[in-house]
Amino acid sequence: MHWPEPCSGGGGLMACYRRLAGEEAEPWLLRRVPVCASTEPLLARWLQQSAAQDHSRAVVAVHQRKATGQRGRVWLAPPGGLWVSAALPWGGRPVASAGLFGLSVVAAMAECLEQRGLPVRIKWPNDLLVEGRKLAGVLPRLVHRGSQLRQVRIGFGMNVANPVPPEGIALKQLLGPAHHGVDHWGAELLLAFDRCQRRASDGSWCLAEIEQRLWSDRIQDPDDGSIWTIEGLAPDGALRLRHGSRTCCWRRWP
Repeated sequence: MHWPEPCSGGGGLMACYRRLAGEEAEPWLLRRVPVCASTEPLLARWLQQSAAQDHSRAVVAVHQRKATGQRGRVWLAPPGGLWVSAALPWGGRPVASAGLFGLSVVAAMAECLEQRGLPVRIKWPNDLLVEGRKLAGVLPRLVHRGSQLRQVRIGFGMNVANPVPPEGIALKQLLGPAHHGVDHWGAELLLAFDRCQRRASDGSWCLAEIEQRLWSDRIQDPDDGSIWTIEGLAPDGALRLRHGSRTCCWRRWP
């Protein structure tokens, strides 16, 4: 595949990022493609072709044809939305915090959206909801070489001005003309990545932030239909549940 050149300072998203970040701007490497099946394999190929991997980098697509989310579900990713796969180096940072990075990004983006007056709720562990409808989703994973954690990779999708299904909602619907554009929200996302990486010495900061914004206080077990009370998050980010005298933790959706 022919790659476009990494965006320079004049690129819309990177120019916006540098303007917002000021002196705290990190040396992000960015590639944008007009259309692809998914940004994740493009990011993986880029990393394989690069000898040095000590900078954060991201692939941004205008349109993804076969994006997937949690449990392999198809994520509609038409033009007008923000569709990103990113890789952040993790050498020397706590491994436990890497496991919380996805939750940290969810919390950081929730805070950012709330500054625009949006009543954000977090559907553990991946989704940002507004008015009960999905606005954005995160899909993190850790990359090891042998026993050493090398990178945190994260996929992120957010409805900005794209058409959405009935269960989704877009920023354009919520904010109208003040919704800004995809480049602005891409810059906000890079800033969120930066903040979460800088706070990696104590990744648990996000737990209380997420607990305050949980989408529900009850959840149904899909296996037997029983209703469990959500008690909060465990130190590793798992969802703590109670049903009568029984307790358990979900580390992923069953």
